[in-house]
Amino acid sequence: MPRNATSKGTSKSSRRSPRASSKVSSHDALHILADDHKKVLDMFDEFKELRNSPDEDAMQQLVETACAELTIHAQVEEEIFYPAARDAIDDMDMHDEAEVEHGIARQLITELAAMEPGDDLYEARFTVLGEYVTHHIDEEEKQLFPLLKKAGIDLNELGDEIQQRKLELRDELGVAPEEFEPEEDEDAAANNRSRKNLH
Repeated sequence: MPRNATSKGTSKSSRRSPRASSKVSSHDALHILADDHKKVLDMFDEFKELRNSPDEDAMQQLVETACAELTIHAQVEEEIFYPAARDAIDDMDMHDEAEVEHGIARQLITELAAMEPGDDLYEARFTVLGEYVTHHIDEEEKQLFPLLKKAGIDLNELGDEIQQRKLELRDELGVAPEEFEPEEDEDAAANNRSRKNLH
C-alpha cells in the first residue's frame, strides 16, 4: 500500500476545449469514477463482515487495498477531474467541500498506514473513513455529476486522461493493475444472450 502518499501537483496547463459527449461509454469520466466509488463502497461493506472474523490478515489486506484505491482515486480527482469541473461549473462551495473531504480522508489513510488490526481505534478509523467516503460519493454522484453532464464537456476525453493518470499512479505507488473486464454494448450483449438461448 502507498504509505503516506501525497498529491503531486501536476496540473494540466492545457485544457482541451469542451465538447459534448455523444454517448456514455466505459471511457466516460463519470462512469470511471462511479466504478471506483462502487469498488470502494463494496470494500467498506466487506469490512463490516470482517469485523466479526478473527482473520486479521484479511482485514489488513482489505484496508490496505481500499486505502490504495482511495489514494489513487483522490489524486486523479484533484489533478484532473476537479480542475475540469471548476472550469465548467461555477459552484465554489461544492468544490471547496470536496477538497476538505479529501483532506480528512487522506489524514485517516495516513493514520491507518501506520497501524495494524488489533491496534486501538484501527477499526474505528476505517469505519469513520467509510462514513466520510460514503457521504462524499453521495454528494458527488447526486450533485456534481448531473451538473457536469449538462455542462457539455467531453467526458470521454476527460475519462481517457483519468485512466492514463490512474495507470501512472498505480505504477508509481506499486499498486497492482486493475482487473479490466471490457463492457459489451447493449446490442452485443443481446446477441450473446440470443446465441446462448439457441444452444
